[in-house]
Amino acid sequence: MSEQDNLHEADGKKELAVSVENQEDSTTKQEVTPEIEETENDDKVISEIEESNAEDAEDEGSIDRHSIDKKDYEKMSLEALADELEQLVKNQKVQAIKTHVEEIRSEFKSKFSTLLDEKKEEFLNEGGNEIDFYYSNPTQNRYKDAIKEYRSKLNTHYKSLEKSLKENLTERLEIIEEIKGLINVEENINTTYKYFKDLQERWRHAGPIPRDKYNNAWNTYHHHVEIFYDFLHLNRDLRDLDFKHNLEQKTKIIERAEELTQEDDLNRAFRELQVLHKMWKEELGPVDKEYREDIWKRFKAATKKIHDKRQVYFDQLDQEYEKNLDTKKAIIEKIKVLGEKGAKTHNEWQKKIKEIDVLRNEFFEVGKVPIKVNEATWASFKTAVRNFNKKKNSFYKDLKKDQYDNLQKKLDLIKIAEDNKDSDDFEVTTPLMKMIQSDWKKIGHVPRKNSDKIWNQFKAACNHYFDKINEAKNEANKEEIEAYEAKVKLLEEIKNLELSGNKETDLETIKKHIDHWKTIGNVPSNKRYIEGKLNKTLDAYFKSLKLNKTEAELIKFDNKLEVLNNSEDSRHLDNERSFISKKINEVKAEINQLENNLQFFTNVDENNPVVKEVLDTIKKHKDTLALWKTKLRKIKELY
Repeated sequence: MSEQDNLHEADGKKELAVSVENQEDSTTKQEVTPEIEETENDDKVISEIEESNAEDAEDEGSIDRHSIDKKDYEKMSLEALADELEQLVKNQKVQAIKTHVEEIRSEFKSKFSTLLDEKKEEFLNEGGNEIDFYYSNPTQNRYKDAIKEYRSKLNTHYKSLEKSLKENLTERLEIIEEIKGLINVEENINTTYKYFKDLQERWRHAGPIPRDKYNNAWNTYHHHVEIFYDFLHLNRDLRDLDFKHNLEQKTKIIERAEELTQEDDLNRAFRELQVLHKMWKEELGPVDKEYREDIWKRFKAATKKIHDKRQVYFDQLDQEYEKNLDTKKAIIEKIKVLGEKGAKTHNEWQKKIKEIDVLRNEFFEVGKVPIKVNEATWASFKTAVRNFNKKKNSFYKDLKKDQYDNLQKKLDLIKIAEDNKDSDDFEVTTPLMKMIQSDWKKIGHVPRKNSDKIWNQFKAACNHYFDKINEAKNEANKEEIEAYEAKVKLLEEIKNLELSGNKETDLETIKKHIDHWKTIGNVPSNKRYIEGKLNKTLDAYFKSLKLNKTEAELIKFDNKLEVLNNSEDSRHLDNERSFISKKINEVKAEINQLENNLQFFTNVDENNPVVKEVLDTIKKHKDTLALWKTKLRKIKELY
């Protein structure tokens, strides 16, 4: 068998083992290599990098996903989430924001679901039917529009991408077939080598292929490139030149990977490591067998070191997430306690609602929890809040019943007010209207939707009645002011009377003026001092006429009775009667006391100064008592 036939046989056997676990496996022979015997953990590291590179290779625009910051969506409000989604869809490549959109969608859905539950409970508590419930808001509409635009852009992109991926895969497979055919070409080796380099250049520019075909295609490609280099042993200079170049470039990649092990920004270091693996696989060919195992081990060691440092970082994040979980559990427990305790009054509930709002905000501010318990934690939070809201809503539902009872009571008062608002019987109606105003204040709250309407209705009826009273009073006040002005004028006339010196004649003149005074009528309550001025003037005349004190008092009292009897408020007359009765009792008590005191002077002459003074005092009191009794008799005659 010729050497070329041996190569053909090797080619057939190797294609059966082309699906291998790492890049260098595809450039070595079929036996189990040391790389395959590496630990399972090391294989996972390489696998993770290869899967990510396969995704980037399928759609080059998706590489940008590594550089687009992910914000803490859990802490963002519905409005902020909608804003962020709109900005991403507008400004970033659609294929690069898939994970960002999914996380935003998940958070928005959870938060809006909670809001929807609250709005639904409010709707039902207002007396609505569940089948009629519908809620939407501008933020939700913006979110839906952004999601719709994202999906449209994504569908357009993938439709275009799908066709080109298939075409690119076909071209790459054709290139592999052409490389396979080179060992059968009987021509100048330099010409064959030049064509081989042209095929490699075509391969580099062939474009992205489906990610599930990526590793197999590249491994197959490297596999046949190796076979070609084995074929080139006939021209070692050309092969060794390529081996040397590949070794130099791979060494540079390794050195850069080793530098990255010192990088503090572990996410950036890992992304660059992915690029280095992509370069190793896609841009460089094999090296001499003498170095293959060593350089791969060195590259793999640097890769593992970066991965381990990154894993430590993730472990620290996990610890932080566990702390966040404990904090969120404590918040949930506080919400549960508030829900279980409930409240008994509106003010207490309002206070607890504010406490719940604070706890909700704290919950959202805490940060992420381990992903495996994220949904369960969120569900517990929603359940705790929902249970609180149920108890709160139950209270307000009962309160609503009381409010509807109160509404009926107030409607009854409105009917009374409207039935009596046009009444002219002020003496009876005014106490009634004041009473229902007082009752209104005691009844309590009514449903908010009825509150303003019924208050305005009640107030209008009451205002109508009291405006009617005020109009009547204003008319009466007008007459009283005119009476006051007339009395001021008459008082001046009385003060300027020219008496004749004849007691009977002058007294008759004064009485005529007093009778005139009585006919004028009542004055405003704040002008009643005019009566006192008249009495003062009369006292001066009565003194000059040496009129008996009792007679003078009765003349003035008759005038006073006339004023009291003409007053619309009968209470003034009642008060005067009570006052006189009280005075009579007081004077009687004084007389009794003095007469009792005289019993201590049974053997003393009446001319004794002390006894004489007591007797004089008793006489004065009896005269006063007679005057008060006369006044009481006169006032009783008016009833």
